[in-house]
Amino acid sequence: MSHSPVFAVRTTMTPIAAAVRLALAGALAASGVAAYAQTPPEATLQEVNVVGAPDNKYVVKSSSTATKTDTLVRDTPQAITIISKDLIRDQNMQSMADVIRYVPGIMTAQGEGNRDTAVFRGNNSTGDFYIDGVRDDVQYFRDFYNIESVEALKGSNAMIFGRGGSGGVINRVSKQPLWTPVREASLTLGSWRNRRATADLGQALGDNAALRLNAMVEDSDSYRDNVNVQRKGINPTVAIRAGSNTSIVLGYEHFQDERTADRGVPSYAGLPLVTDPGKFFGNPELSEATVLANAFSAVLDHDFGNGLTLRNRSRYANYDKFYQNVYASQAVAAGSNQVTLGAYSNATERTNLFNQTDLFYTLNAGAVRHKLVAGLELGRQETDNLRKTGRFSGATSTVVSLANPVFGGPVVFAPSGTDANNHGVATVASVYVQDQMELSAQWQVIAGLRYDRFNVKFDNAAPGATPHLEVRDTPVSPRVGLVYKPVEAVSVYGSYSIAFQPRAGDQLGSLTGANRDFDPEKFKNLELGAKWDITPNVKASVALYQLDRSNVVVADPQDSTRSLLLDGQTSKGLELGVSGKINQAWSMTGGYAYQDAKLKYMPGSTVLTGKTLANVPKHSLSLWNRYDFSQQWGAGLGVVYRGDIYAAVDNAVTLPAYTRVDAALFYKLDKNYQLQMNVENLFDKAYWASANNNNNITPGSPRAVRVTLNARF
Repeated sequence: MSHSPVFAVRTTMTPIAAAVRLALAGALAASGVAAYAQTPPEATLQEVNVVGAPDNKYVVKSSSTATKTDTLVRDTPQAITIISKDLIRDQNMQSMADVIRYVPGIMTAQGEGNRDTAVFRGNNSTGDFYIDGVRDDVQYFRDFYNIESVEALKGSNAMIFGRGGSGGVINRVSKQPLWTPVREASLTLGSWRNRRATADLGQALGDNAALRLNAMVEDSDSYRDNVNVQRKGINPTVAIRAGSNTSIVLGYEHFQDERTADRGVPSYAGLPLVTDPGKFFGNPELSEATVLANAFSAVLDHDFGNGLTLRNRSRYANYDKFYQNVYASQAVAAGSNQVTLGAYSNATERTNLFNQTDLFYTLNAGAVRHKLVAGLELGRQETDNLRKTGRFSGATSTVVSLANPVFGGPVVFAPSGTDANNHGVATVASVYVQDQMELSAQWQVIAGLRYDRFNVKFDNAAPGATPHLEVRDTPVSPRVGLVYKPVEAVSVYGSYSIAFQPRAGDQLGSLTGANRDFDPEKFKNLELGAKWDITPNVKASVALYQLDRSNVVVADPQDSTRSLLLDGQTSKGLELGVSGKINQAWSMTGGYAYQDAKLKYMPGSTVLTGKTLANVPKHSLSLWNRYDFSQQWGAGLGVVYRGDIYAAVDNAVTLPAYTRVDAALFYKLDKNYQLQMNVENLFDKAYWASANNNNNITPGSPRAVRVTLNARF
């Protein structure tokens, strides 16, 4: 059951003070911070029980992720898609790929079977993932057991998020403690021994503290032969009222994921190899991916009064990630009945420490209302990487037959001359300012500027590599947006933003003696769009954009000892989105994207000039509907279309277009228990879901059924 507190203000407060406190509480609650802790201990809290589906089932009307201040999505001059907890539950989403499927403009890549990989408007990233606005950038598969909603921002986002954010970011908003009881649990059983259980428990601990505990455990097999995932997580969080104007929220998460690293099937004659979708290529016993994550978080909010508030957010996280795989490393040759295998392992240990301090000030200057933000972010990331090459009887590759592509012989993993063996320390100190101005009822402006001092010290123990490197980048990232509202329910906007990626790369491991002297890669996003609240519970959006990537390092075709900085790629596109509750019975969400993402001219690389970027379809579409026939019965129906995509930037292998239909059935046993059945790929369509390169392609799942019991007590 979903609960939310109602605030009662002491009669001794003036009307103005009461209004300020209520506005602050609402803003912080919408931003995912425990605003309830701003309520004085003497205040009367009333429980609100939300029975059945809320009126805004698939619609989240405001967010702080894009601006740091609570802002209506309609008034945010940027494309943003928010996946609500209701949509996550109704579709029984169990992976980031499930979420991305319903976000126009973002696609999923395979990630070598060991990590979430998103393609934001043509830009591949494993690092642009956040939780509650703080970087969560290690390569692993994230879970949603403790997540309230998932927010996908499209376009360059460095002003808010710093480095990366080149084509967009994905932010998970975590569940927070409430002063009203929370008692929820779920049990899922499904095809291929899909077994998963979750619990969500919350309780007030007197007037000045509240606790929330989320936990999850899963042990599931797969339609892929000998592929298994085991994961578990626990996330206790406590909110403390440290006085009438101060709140503190403390949290800890322990998360563990152990699975088979599955890199799919190879290609043949420019297409994925046609084979049984369950057939494993390599050795599943020697292919594993594990992550152990421990994270501590602390948020302090203080209201100084007179429109001035402070928020300090800290997150310390330690990640121990390891994966090892034996996989298809080459295409199947024409007329051959064999496939070549390779193998390697990679270990990464990373410790992140980030602190963000934000001051918020709201004032009226004449007819103009300002929402000001000034912030400081400090961070330190320490990373160790060690890669080893697998050898088959001394050779770095072997061959197996297509009839039986599982290799059963020994594989020895040891460092080679080109394998990574490095230690890096990245530190960041950033300052930023932003002003959201309401010039009139029709016009709004948002303008911001961020300065980063990003320093990397890199020690490389690999043979022949430059042993010690240090580089400092000091980029300035502007952001400006203009919003025009011809009527209250409609906004038309334009925006311009810049992001950067240091030479250390997405995962801080790409710094070399050859690239250290070059400026960071630069990403410039121009966007025009419109948003329309068709009804209070139905919203639609459209965005046109051009995203250009520059400062890409390439070899000088006239002198191989030199490198050049050139414009690298450009993405142009259109995104449409719609979501809401059409009437009391019918809820829906959907999106469409047109993308044209290509490499620009590169001297000496005419073979690649003009090629389409990998994992970017021209057309993609998703639409999900839920219809409740009565208080007890409901049904869901969804369709997903993805056009042709290329597995790699050389455009040599094509994953054909597909259309997939999903369905669901909901039955409410009583006010506390609901059964739901989700059917993925209802018509058992054969298709290819994603790729990492030309020879690591994941077949789509055959028809899969999951039955879930949701309990509220």
